Amino acid sequence: MEIVEENEFWEAQNSLQKIKQEIQSFIVGQEEALNQILWSMFAGGHALLEGLPGVGKTMMIKTISDAMSLTFSRVQFTPDLMPADITGTMMIEPDENGKQQFVFHRGPVFSNIVLADEINRATPKTQSALLEAMGEKTVTVVGKTEQLPEPFIVLATQNPIDLEGTYPLPEAQVDRFLCKINITYPTKEELRTIIDRTVTNKKESILPVISNLDVIQIQKLASNILVAEEMLDFAINTIMATHPDNELAPDTVRKYVRFGSGPRGLQSMIKVAKVRALMEGRFNVSIGDLKQVALPVLRHRIFLNFEGEASGITTDSLINDVLQSISEEQPA
Repeated sequence: MEIVEENEFWEAQNSLQKIKQEIQSFIVGQEEALNQILWSMFAGGHALLEGLPGVGKTMMIKTISDAMSLTFSRVQFTPDLMPADITGTMMIEPDENGKQQFVFHRGPVFSNIVLADEINRATPKTQSALLEAMGEKTVTVVGKTEQLPEPFIVLATQNPIDLEGTYPLPEAQVDRFLCKINITYPTKEELRTIIDRTVTNKKESILPVISNLDVIQIQKLASNILVAEEMLDFAINTIMATHPDNELAPDTVRKYVRFGSGPRGLQSMIKVAKVRALMEGRFNVSIGDLKQVALPVLRHRIFLNFEGEASGITTDSLINDVLQSISEEQPA
């Protein structure tokens, strides 16, 4: 583990707060969702935003991009979108000697931030075009592998799966997302502010706060946040308690869960908790960090059985049961 100078730590924490403030100067409310997106990004992962149409998912991602000096591309996922429309393709072009040669034309995935808008409106074949990019940060076309830029972050939006014209995301792809973030409907006062900012002549401009090198540096600093053995035990027990056949599982998990979270869920929980600790100005992860990140990290990694799906129970409620059960076993 690298030794982090204290001034570097405080500069990183200050930069994170500046980013958040700049974004909130335009985006109304959604503080919890914004925090979770920033946790995902600075943990080096990808985020999936779910919410009803019109609640500002796309605008939030675009605003986050504007607050950072990062290259940005948007892909509108539709049923007729093809994998090559995302990754790029080989095309025959003449060289300086007039001979024909294959030239790779990069797709929109070659950006620091990729907005996969309404990702669940594309077919599973097209959705899977992002698997290699999200997992390995490379793209392979006709046997040739291209490295994606650093940092590389996919921020995807989707409408609730029961809406017309949507396809379920493959489980392998859902697991590539570090966090699944629910975008809630705004309050009455937030709706008033939204109207004031969007349908009047008042214009808010977003200024870039940090560069791509700053993002990479903060990601490295976050990875050096300390995790005590007690905190690691709490995280491990939380993951184990999501499995219905584990002795730590609460009754609701035993009754409604088919499969719990795997090792990637534990890795994600620790990574995201480190970023939250950094944002809060602490050098070490607390149980409070682990509890706060559990919902976005685990809600898409727990699979309900038939009885759970039929009863309408949510994975969020099951995670809360797990946290309560583990806290009783291991007090904060």
